[in-house]
Amino acid sequence: MLNLRTILRIIGLILFTEGVFMWFSIPVALIAGDHDSLQFLLSGAITSGIGALAYFTNRKRAIELNSRDGYVIVTGGWILFSLFGTLPFLLTGSIPSFTDAFFETISGFTTTGASILNNIEELSHGVLFWRSLIQWLGGMGIILLTLILLPFLGIGGMQLFSAEVPSPTPDKLHPHVKDTAKRLWIIYVLFTALETLLLWAGEMKFFDAMCHSLTTMATGGYSTKQASIAYWNSPYIQYVITFFMFVAGTNFTLAYFAMHGKLKKVWKDEEFRWYMVFVGGFALVITLGLFLTSGRGLEEAFRTSIFQVVSIITTTGFVTEDYLKWVPWMGVLIFILMFFGGSAGSTGGGPKIMRVVIMLKNSTMELKRMIHPNAVIPVRLNKFAVEERIVTNVLAFMAFYGIIAVISMGILSVMGNDLDTSIGAVTATLGNIGPGIGGVGPALNYADFPVAGKWFLSFLMLVGRLELFTVLILFSPIFWRR
Repeated sequence: MLNLRTILRIIGLILFTEGVFMWFSIPVALIAGDHDSLQFLLSGAITSGIGALAYFTNRKRAIELNSRDGYVIVTGGWILFSLFGTLPFLLTGSIPSFTDAFFETISGFTTTGASILNNIEELSHGVLFWRSLIQWLGGMGIILLTLILLPFLGIGGMQLFSAEVPSPTPDKLHPHVKDTAKRLWIIYVLFTALETLLLWAGEMKFFDAMCHSLTTMATGGYSTKQASIAYWNSPYIQYVITFFMFVAGTNFTLAYFAMHGKLKKVWKDEEFRWYMVFVGGFALVITLGLFLTSGRGLEEAFRTSIFQVVSIITTTGFVTEDYLKWVPWMGVLIFILMFFGGSAGSTGGGPKIMRVVIMLKNSTMELKRMIHPNAVIPVRLNKFAVEERIVTNVLAFMAFYGIIAVISMGILSVMGNDLDTSIGAVTATLGNIGPGIGGVGPALNYADFPVAGKWFLSFLMLVGRLELFTVLILFSPIFWRR
């Protein structure tokens, strides 16, 4: 049975937190001389007010959450977070359409980076900051932030942590979830601040540096410029962002170890080594392809290649040029990268490197088992045997991912989209990448999709961000039985 009052209490806390973050745009607007401070004040007041009402009217008793409560809170929290997150866009008139405002907002919170905007530079500083901030909040997860506060409310949070971070082998830096969340947020803030300073030291103004740092560490990809990172045409900026995209796509547990000098522990992590292999391998091949076919120098070919490879594999979605204009086989490699994703425990979306590695290893083991049918040959990761239930979960996830993708492509095609655009839009939204292929390539956006298409893609973004099962389980009749 669902603990409804406790669920409403926690969702109220989430909304109150969101309202407070809306007020962060007020000083930005005042400093920039914009005239929408009142709209942000009102947006925050409405959101925080409703959140406070839900919290204080359901605070009579504390109940330990069960797993079903966790799934409802996480999914419901993300939906409500996105609904109320539209207020700054609507009240300022930046995005007058509710459908477009919701699409832009959920794309931000899910760190997808798919946009309907054709006039980004015309937006006010406050709106641009809010647009970047929602990606930063979504990157680490507002639920994870709430976990810091739950112990003070007398509510356990492990169920929320499991639903919000449903990777195959979730890592905790501390036995207590609150302390794990706190350490992750500290790392997140430190890297964001460091990148801001480094970008500011280059050709970016402080405001642009801050906004791009927020969306880089979230692997979100929203930019303050319509041309994305290509606007600056700066090797320094591209290398800095490439480095932090790579870091953001790495398991944050490893970042914690690295910051404490435990580099051997980082290198011993097999997922990280595979992550390096995939990035290095694809970047090397595309570098050679660009060098031989585009007439550019080796350094420029490498820089362009490594930036785009890291951007796509981490699902960040920043672009420095249109990869669809490259020789076709290189575009195919970029498309293949869209099915990898970042590391488990990172802010990246997609299936995740760990799942890809486990799936490949299991396929190899199956060949060996066919040759030696009586042998016990487990799948190993980091020299340890992976539990059979985890292997099954990974295979089920990849199967569901493929089935959902194919069905969704068919649905978009029925809506009147060409096949390339349908494939690109589904791959980019389900994988939380942003740019895709066809009509949603890096030089285009999602503005021309019909209303129904935008709502359907919004659903795919949510499903992809919460890694399928957290959302899909709510559609199971078994879930709602007592």
